Amino acid sequence: MEYSPANHAAYAFFRSAFSIREAVHSTARIEAWLKEKNLCVSVMVEQVPLHALQQWEVEPGTGNIRHQSGKFFSIEGVRVKTNAGIVSLWEQPIINQPEIGILGILTKKINGLLHFLMQAKIEPGNINTVQLSPTLQATRSNYMRVHQGKTPLFLEYFNGEKPVEVLLDQLQSEQGARFLRKRNRNIIVEVAPDELPEIPDQFIWVTLAQIKELICKDNLVNMDTRTVISGIPFAPGEAFPEADRLSEAIAGKNNRAGLLLLNSLLSTATPVHDLTGLISWITRLKTLYELDAERISLNSVQGWHYDGTSWVHHLQRYFSVIGVNVSIGNREVISWDQPMIKPAQEGVIAFIVKEIGGILHFLVQAKVEVGNFDILELAPTVQCLTGNYREGVNEYSVPFISEVLKAPSDRVWYSAMQSEEGGRFYREQNLNRIVEADNSFPVEVPENYCWMTLNQLMNFIQYNNYLNIAARSLIAAIRF
Repeated sequence: MEYSPANHAAYAFFRSAFSIREAVHSTARIEAWLKEKNLCVSVMVEQVPLHALQQWEVEPGTGNIRHQSGKFFSIEGVRVKTNAGIVSLWEQPIINQPEIGILGILTKKINGLLHFLMQAKIEPGNINTVQLSPTLQATRSNYMRVHQGKTPLFLEYFNGEKPVEVLLDQLQSEQGARFLRKRNRNIIVEVAPDELPEIPDQFIWVTLAQIKELICKDNLVNMDTRTVISGIPFAPGEAFPEADRLSEAIAGKNNRAGLLLLNSLLSTATPVHDLTGLISWITRLKTLYELDAERISLNSVQGWHYDGTSWVHHLQRYFSVIGVNVSIGNREVISWDQPMIKPAQEGVIAFIVKEIGGILHFLVQAKVEVGNFDILELAPTVQCLTGNYREGVNEYSVPFISEVLKAPSDRVWYSAMQSEEGGRFYREQNLNRIVEADNSFPVEVPENYCWMTLNQLMNFIQYNNYLNIAARSLIAAIRF
């Protein structure tokens, strides 16, 4: 397929993913700018007892924690029954947030190159306070101003009030182990080059290549940015004007990993499984696996208790539900209380990749999680968000964890600590990795795993509820 104006959005994304020199700001300047924003904003996050949260209430009888407005979110209990995995029955607290939020990035061409308008945003759970965030990051309760605060900046470009060209628009899931069937609208829009000549000082123009460069560092780019850019359509198989030149440039840098990844994205060569086979595999597992997630009262959740301050697991595992009092100087509302999820320890998220038949494949897991809309979603090879990969402290073994953690450095293509979403999760981070398997790694894998090319993953990511947020976080980190 030759390049044509009809696919100009994919071409614009493609160029922006490779362009750093032509950017408005250097990547070093963007990183320095983030540090400056960290120094000039007053932030206070103090843990307080859940029963003392202002404007939140503990429901009599159930113990469920709700906002007095009935909006935002609630903390409830859930009883889970499934035939997938080792543990078939458990109960836990869970976030119930049925409304769909907006994660939006505004773009425009500057000197002919697509730039992304990013925000230095503070969330109460952020490890390093300020992170590079989407232009607009707001729950429905936020942008409907339930909190009586200011209207989020640039909302009018995402709600239809201002004319824009929509480049990407998807509903994507949130963390299935912590949210009950939660989704957000991931959207990227483009405005005319003469639009927005001036922007507030907490925003900055960057290219896609620069976002990906910053994702290589610990906890600089937030989860919401990563999920939005993961869905960017590079239109695999199209002959872009620069595609051959870029491939040659990568090869000239002796960047074997980059060349294999680019080929896996753009190639239409025969993969291990064709599209029909992949859909059949997913469909068969959805009919094989069962998932019954029954909402129950928080007070009745077995294995958890309220210790006078927080809800905790009786073995101090997984996570706890805490309360925080927050003051942030540059938010729509500068002070508030809320519940948050606090992890017991950091986890691991990783893809194992292997060249099969001359094309790079990703080992994908069909993962059942309590909050999934449709039983399972496609997940990384390894996804342990609760620290239960540690030998001697976990109740079950994690497939392929040794291959991820003990991989030689020359086979680790990507490795960084990345935060979960700081609006609901308190200082939670996970080791994100992409690891190349050695020649001895088998092509034959368990029935809930499957080999897919990057081309195929990008095709599935266009649709709702196929790739989970952990898989999308890793895909966002891929650079060439």
